[in-house]
Amino acid sequence: MSTALLQQLAPPGAETTLDGGVPRITGEFWTARQRQAMRLHEVSYRACFKPQLPAFFIERLTKPGEAVYDPFMGRGTTPIEAARLGRTPLGNDINPLSRLLCAPRLNTPALPDIQKRLAKIPWDDFQDFERKDLLAFYHPRTLAAIEGLRRWLMQREKGGTLDDIDAWIRMVAINRLTGHSAGFFSVYTLPPNQAVSVESQRKINARRAQTPPLRDVPALIWKKSRVLLADGGIQAKNARLFTCPAGSTPDIADGSVALTVTSPPFLDVVQYAADNWLRCWFAGLDAEALAITQSRSVDEWQAFTHRTLAELARLTRAGGFVAYEVGEVRRGALRLEESVLAAAAGLPLRPLAVLINRQHFTKTAHCWGVANNASGTNSNRIVLFQRQG
Repeated sequence: MSTALLQQLAPPGAETTLDGGVPRITGEFWTARQRQAMRLHEVSYRACFKPQLPAFFIERLTKPGEAVYDPFMGRGTTPIEAARLGRTPLGNDINPLSRLLCAPRLNTPALPDIQKRLAKIPWDDFQDFERKDLLAFYHPRTLAAIEGLRRWLMQREKGGTLDDIDAWIRMVAINRLTGHSAGFFSVYTLPPNQAVSVESQRKINARRAQTPPLRDVPALIWKKSRVLLADGGIQAKNARLFTCPAGSTPDIADGSVALTVTSPPFLDVVQYAADNWLRCWFAGLDAEALAITQSRSVDEWQAFTHRTLAELARLTRAGGFVAYEVGEVRRGALRLEESVLAAAAGLPLRPLAVLINRQHFTKTAHCWGVANNASGTNSNRIVLFQRQG
């Protein structure tokens, strides 16, 4: 069965080698072209994979209605693709910011309702601000609007009146806080998934001789909402999202998941708390208190991966699959897929193959001026397991 399955998964022209008894299949499994997925995915998050990755496995390894899971859901790529493809989406992330970004896109409001709610928010009353340090990013009137919206949303949540439309507006506002174009609330800065410190932003402003311009906050939220919903929305009433350690998700029943598609934190490569400090502030979260795993050594990361895989073995049905993506770190010198295979030792997860998706272009690499396949993350390296009975 596994041979036939691997033949089905391998793209035309793929190269297959055998390493330690596990096939390595290298090729282009999905397109490297940008903007080939549903626009609803266009919410930035550090180290996220393309929607084509989970779609590839969901379409080939599951049936409509079956549960598809991601224990490190980030912006929610896997749950949203699962919902789009008629599967039951399950997601988890220890960072509560993840849930705020994902949940509104699994039950999307209608555009007219978003427009009406934006008109209802008392923008003219938002005249004051407290975070004067944030003037490094924002025009004073823009900052007053941002802080006013933040207070308004928090009051709605505290009073129990925050609904799906409010949650959508909060999600879009979080995504528009900082960026490098006029579509964001801020002056020119790093891409939206990586907020610099206030001091670093002041240096950027000085170097570029720039001053934060006035931005129309509700207009930008409305513009981004129209973009996100250009292909239509999603109503996944059966979706379930959790905020737990990946190795301990007791609310997910044994053997209830058909497929997991996930990508864990890669050692200490990405500083999730530091990158999201401004988003966490807007959402009322303490970025420093987030218990996000930052493994400092390969051994530590492998132990973390073993705990995660043990939990995935518990909740995956017999014959189900786990696609564990580890990208590429340290310019490809460190093959984390070897640690994933070692971490699965003794678990009822049979390694079927390591799938290596070679790409000739990545948006992040292009943004930073990095030559493709020379630096940065330029390939997806996925260890595919099957749950033994």
